[in-house]
Amino acid sequence: MILEILTPEKKLYSGNVYGVQMPGISGLFEVLEKHAPLVSALGKGNLKVLETKTQFKNYTIQSGFVEVLNNKTTVLLEGATEA
Repeated sequence: MILEILTPEKKLYSGNVYGVQMPGISGLFEVLEKHAPLVSALGKGNLKVLETKTQFKNYTIQSGFVEVLNNKTTVLLEGATEA
């Protein structure tokens, strides 16, 4: 699955990943390869990029939106820092 994480200032992440865990408005959810199309609002919390099943990167995010379409996940954030 291709993942892109974007803020108004820069592109934080771009690459092929195993999955991504995100803080939704109603709770944490995960997107893996071949996920159904989805658009969702994101809340404040921890976004975890699963580069492989055992290797990951964490980002602390403010809020934003995610779109999943055709095995590509695009995350648009108001603000984020690598944890």
